Amino acid sequence: MGKKNKRYSKEFKQDSVNYYYSSGKSIKESASDLNISPSGLSGWINSAKSNEGVVNHRGSGNHGSDAEKEIARLKKELRDKEDALDIFKKAIGILNED
Repeated sequence: MGKKNKRYSKEFKQDSVNYYYSSGKSIKESASDLNISPSGLSGWINSAKSNEGVVNHRGSGNHGSDAEKEIARLKKELRDKEDALDIFKKAIGILNED
């Protein structure tokens, strides 16, 4: 069985780190309680340590900057438009067949 790629909200990550610190449990025990991987929790804890206690969350897509996020959005929009154009071309081809 393969692992499923889960995405967690910023709030969940922060709450998980706060739970770890307040519970007095190990990372492994805390992760088990929260039904997440110990390595994921550990990464969030390290992120919080290096960011004044706040978990760094970049959102889905993991774009490093707003510019990269905008580029990815525009590329997706272009792909969608190209797909629509291909469909229209095929439809015209079908309608012109007599």
